[in-house]
Amino acid sequence: MARSGRLVVLVCFCLFGAISCAQAPTVSSASATAVAPAPPRAGAAPEAETLSRYKLAAGDVISISVFGENDLRRDKVRLTDAGTISYPVLGEIQVRGKTVGELEKLITDGLRGTYLVNPRVSVTIDEYRPYFINGQVANNGSFPYQPGLTVRKAVAIAGGFKERASQSKITIVRDGDPTNTPVKADLNTPVHPGDTITVGESFF
Repeated sequence: MARSGRLVVLVCFCLFGAISCAQAPTVSSASATAVAPAPPRAGAAPEAETLSRYKLAAGDVISISVFGENDLRRDKVRLTDAGTISYPVLGEIQVRGKTVGELEKLITDGLRGTYLVNPRVSVTIDEYRPYFINGQVANNGSFPYQPGLTVRKAVAIAGGFKERASQSKITIVRDGDPTNTPVKADLNTPVHPGDTITVGESFF
């Protein structure tokens, strides 16, 4: 009789284990895929990165402010070929060839300690130097640069293509290139401040 009791308990235990296994949740490959972490987002847009490395030069218009110090504020200063500006406390400072971040650091370091304990300097570009376009467009000359500018937009601002313009004969000389080498471009090529675009003529 005791042996029969043990057999009953053993059978019940086995049945309980089978039921538990059947009810246990399973993770399918589809579920694993669903909860997988999303890939990291891409970095900053190329245009934003380009402007963050943008070097100031003649024709740019900048404003400088120092938090809480109105006497150190300078609004809409147009940079000349000399490449320097006169700034309170610091005198003549070299601006040409510097990025906005580098200029902020230069002014911050100059004011810290001698004039202010912890200066908070902000430099903004109010106007970029213009780009230039010539050749087979309605209006040759210089035009105000705007972030996100492409050859297509630059041509539109210049009045559009002339009848004999060749869209396959577009070149850009990049500002700051010491060799002034024309680089082949198309309608989607980015244009930077100071660049010179040339649209060639079609002969058919």
